[in-house]
Amino acid sequence: MAEPAGADAVAFAGVSKGFGAGRARITALDDLSLAIKAGRVTGLLGPDGAGKTTLMRLAAGLLRADRGRVDVLGQTITKTARAVQQRIGYMPQRFGLYEDLTVEENLELYARLQGLAPAARQPRYATLLQITALGPFRARQAGKLSGGMKQKLGLACALLRVPELLLLDEPTVGVDPVSRRELWHIIGALRDEGTSVLISTAYLDEAERCDEVVLLDRGRLLAQADPAAMEAALQGRCFKVTHPILPRRALQQALLTQRQILEARLDATSVHVLLAPDTTPPEIGGAEWQGVAAQFADVFVDRLHARRPAHARAEAIAPAAARAGETVLDVRGLNRFFGDFHAVRDIAFTVRRGEVFGLLGANGAGKTTTFRMLCGLLPASSGSLRVAGQNLLKAPAEARRQIGYVAQKFSLYGTLSVAQNLAFFAAAYGLRGERRARRLAWAEAEFELGPFQAMNAADLPLGYKQRLALACALLHEPPILFLDEPTSGVDPLTRAEFWQRINHFAAAGTTVLVTTHFMDEAEYCDHLLLMSLGAALATGTPAEIRAAAASAQTPDPSMEDAFITLIAAHEQTLRRAA
Repeated sequence: MAEPAGADAVAFAGVSKGFGAGRARITALDDLSLAIKAGRVTGLLGPDGAGKTTLMRLAAGLLRADRGRVDVLGQTITKTARAVQQRIGYMPQRFGLYEDLTVEENLELYARLQGLAPAARQPRYATLLQITALGPFRARQAGKLSGGMKQKLGLACALLRVPELLLLDEPTVGVDPVSRRELWHIIGALRDEGTSVLISTAYLDEAERCDEVVLLDRGRLLAQADPAAMEAALQGRCFKVTHPILPRRALQQALLTQRQILEARLDATSVHVLLAPDTTPPEIGGAEWQGVAAQFADVFVDRLHARRPAHARAEAIAPAAARAGETVLDVRGLNRFFGDFHAVRDIAFTVRRGEVFGLLGANGAGKTTTFRMLCGLLPASSGSLRVAGQNLLKAPAEARRQIGYVAQKFSLYGTLSVAQNLAFFAAAYGLRGERRARRLAWAEAEFELGPFQAMNAADLPLGYKQRLALACALLHEPPILFLDEPTSGVDPLTRAEFWQRINHFAAAGTTVLVTTHFMDEAEYCDHLLLMSLGAALATGTPAEIRAAAASAQTPDPSMEDAFITLIAAHEQTLRRAA
């Protein structure tokens, strides 16, 4: 039975939780007190290390607090954990799926673990497979599902018994916008049926879908309120800035050099700016300022900008010089088969020196396969692929030396220190003598890794793992840099810092290829390739991609609107429920 309206679904009173011992001890939650009302969708947000996952695990009865009291659905969790767990659903970050089992076998296993009566199982499976659109895939192994499908299967496993409280720990990380929207439809339907939902997320636009937002920082409560009310408090401090000459990336960097500006980020046609309190717009010659409503991203930055280190302040960059057509990456007729399955179909595009090129697509569209072929990590079945003048199919070793690569999980050696990782990659790239010493010194200074030299990579904060991975990829000064979802799961302040670095590298002539599920990051790209079912669905500048999705109902679509419109139209038959 759901908690009555106005009751607390979750209540923390003076809760502290730490991990480790001695000097290595980390405080995840620090004397935290908060109450989350029943019958609502509550968003849990904060930077890396804020304590979001610890809070979730305490609420699920999977951890014990060091101090304080945790009440869930009116019961103290430490006294009645088993009884409470029968009334909640919990979806961890890594889904908790068994990849060798099929979709239906995963459902069967979780139904048994949760004590669902045998007679109730098949009807419940049918309902969940329909609302998650997984019906056509019930016999497929979980390990062979796309990321979005895995997320939805994980959610289905958490919903086998309709829970009074649903705990979702970053369920949309690494998921394409189509699947994200589908997940939120499911969450909304559950809320309407009386389920209380607590969801942590790295996507700030998702905060605006919540009835209330809890903002954490370093284990403490920073704010708790209706997101609309938090945005309204920034009235008069947000602007849309355009310039008749400067490209948006150059305009953004020029704005970020101004001390009264807390944030400047790209949107569809302008730069969205958040001013510091009690300041006025600075003079940027020729720039036009127009007041706009705040977004939750502005709230996040306003509350947490003090966390942003001094190095994050941008330096102005000059607009990129007119490119003379120097092609760094030339792809023609690229194909990849896995047995009879045609995973990538006749992909063709070119990328010029200093461009930022984005590869977008729904989970399972073939973009990761394409990316791995471009990096030389997977051989192409057919086609032509030239990297910095080298034929990747005929001379892969020479071509790979022209490439820097940052994988989704950074591909660092967790048991090696920062210094040892840098030394390893320097040796792998053949750096010797004076050049090796110079590049290692550059990496330490450029990415401010000095204080972490002796720390193992596995123990680094996520943002510093990202920095170290980027430093390792750039040690040999490659002309082309591949970034495979480099900001997945990273908090917004770290993402902004990361893209400032990428802007500078691109302005200096490094060519960048990036895959991402953050549609705001697609706006940083000079050109985009949108893939669907292994083929090129659309290509062009961000403005051209958006224009291709415009309609009478949505004349000025956002990049996310464009993505969903184009992909959904092309893949609608596969996304139809069974």
